[in-house]
Amino acid sequence: MDNYRTVVSCFPDAPPDILTLPKLITIERLSFAYPDKTKAIDNITLALPRGSSIGIVGANGAGKSTLVNHLNGYYLPQEGSISIGGIMIKKKSLDQIHKMVGLVFQNPDDQLFTARLYDDIAFGLENLDMTPSSIHNLVEKTLRELNLWELRDKPPSHLSQGEKRFAAFATILVMKPEVIVMDEPTSDLDPKNRRKLINLINSLAATKITVSHDLDFIWDTCQRVCIMKKGHISADGSAKEILSNKELLEANNLELPLRLQ
Repeated sequence: MDNYRTVVSCFPDAPPDILTLPKLITIERLSFAYPDKTKAIDNITLALPRGSSIGIVGANGAGKSTLVNHLNGYYLPQEGSISIGGIMIKKKSLDQIHKMVGLVFQNPDDQLFTARLYDDIAFGLENLDMTPSSIHNLVEKTLRELNLWELRDKPPSHLSQGEKRFAAFATILVMKPEVIVMDEPTSDLDPKNRRKLINLINSLAATKITVSHDLDFIWDTCQRVCIMKKGHISADGSAKEILSNKELLEANNLELPLRLQ
């Protein structure tokens, strides 16, 4: 075991064979440096079972966003490899990867770019071989499930921050990805919409990966937590065990969730 990593039981309340579940995502010895030679990812190895929910936490600059931006091919591995559903992430496989992985950006305005909400949700589907009626049915179903159907003709710029956040999720959920990656999903939500988002996330069967400084949200939605520090995974284990370990969190420039303070 690498000497920088702390590992605790990932699923203490689960059957003992849970770690033998088929791995959907496999990251092997991944490293990545920016053009200025800053090493953002340093020899990371992770395996995520299908249907699991993992939180990636750490101080600013730890490499969290760089790591998850590899999962949809925004960055390609410079060293090591990533496979999703047995498909290696390479330039030639990006079309397949984009169908499997949905990324919810930190800023919803980066995800909503048309003049009408309906068109934003339909955009991804229109690039698939689907009939207009099938597209309409999926868009309507998704917007109704998120209580956004009545807003379908509104410009996204006229939506509230909470509405924008759920609209950004709709652009991903309508595509039915196997993996949903979320970058700071609660950064602009009031308490009511935050609770609504928790309920939504916990209802999804997809494999979920959340990057967030909101450790209470991670507590409520994730089974497993990885702490990143200086491009490494410094701890990996059960969300409840990791997030209640004050000494471990402070060693990684983090604090206990508010519920434990």
